[in-house]
Amino acid sequence: MNPPNQHHQQQDSSFDSDPQLPSIKIHHPASPRHPSATSAATPTAGARRRIGVAVDLSDESAYAVRWAVHHYIRPGDAVILLHVSPTSVLFGADWGSIDLSLSPADADGDCTTATATPRAAKQKLEDDFDAFTAAKAADLARPLREAQIPFKIHIVKDHDMRERLCLEVERLGLNAVIMGSRGFGAARRGSDGKLGSVSDYCVHHCVCPVVVVRYPEDKDAGDGGDDGARGVLAVMEEDEVEHEEEKDEPKG
Repeated sequence: MNPPNQHHQQQDSSFDSDPQLPSIKIHHPASPRHPSATSAATPTAGARRRIGVAVDLSDESAYAVRWAVHHYIRPGDAVILLHVSPTSVLFGADWGSIDLSLSPADADGDCTTATATPRAAKQKLEDDFDAFTAAKAADLARPLREAQIPFKIHIVKDHDMRERLCLEVERLGLNAVIMGSRGFGAARRGSDGKLGSVSDYCVHHCVCPVVVVRYPEDKDAGDGGDDGARGVLAVMEEDEVEHEEEKDEPKG
């Protein structure tokens, strides 16, 4: 019988060995609340700061990665791209633009989800979604590779993205988390800058500071350079806010 802690181990993926051909594996850890000692160790443990960037495979998340490279990451930092994938692709409808209804093999008439058994069709859909997730995550990491910033990709599966993000942030010992606002459930109409449900939850429940990057409107969208700094919502912990207010109070 396998030791119990094998069910709690979670495999991370990094591109240190071959940045052009990343190998990303997605697992279903049994309980993030009780991780083993080996699962808590990370290749970025020696970094001065471990900065997490929560990504949901959307354009907003790609912008958050570029913004982090230009405005937040310092020499000596390492980045962890943190992605919580849905336990079923049926719950991932809002996670980027993806069409899993027809594959090249389906188009050639080799196999169709209509003729396959329900279990085989579901497994094929899950495999296609996992492959898409791995490829998209690797693409999101391109600015980090180009800037030669140490990083790794950390993918887990859970039905509750909000709670799992906060659990992984604590488990990985991150110093700060950067995430987009609109890509995590905020309404796309208007420009009032409201946080999405996931962003808002992380702001109030993460154990470290959270920086929410506001995705610019199409007419103002840039490449994440200096102009992108104006569209950022920097959210500090309560004790940091009180410290800033004390410094701003006039003396005498």
